[in-house]
Amino acid sequence: MTRLNLLLLVALIASGIALVRVSYDSRRLYAALDKAQAEERQLEVDHERLQADKQSQATPSRVEAVARQQLAMRTATPAVTNYVTYARASGATQ
Repeated sequence: MTRLNLLLLVALIASGIALVRVSYDSRRLYAALDKAQAEERQLEVDHERLQADKQSQATPSRVEAVARQQLAMRTATPAVTNYVTYARASGATQ
């Protein structure tokens, strides 16, 4: 009978240790999940903000202003347009 009680005591202690270990792992994983979800929300907010910035920066008036100021570009007019013509060689065969 004493051996049976000793065996049951060892099984009880082992199951208690296993329970504590599983509980610790579950809390650790829950904390990691919560942290990952918070990071996901932050990334979604950043993505939406960047999309809005992209749309505001890509307006035609903004692109034209940047092209004029930073790239020194100007609007194409017939006065500054050079037309290139292609003349076929006289002895060319098709």
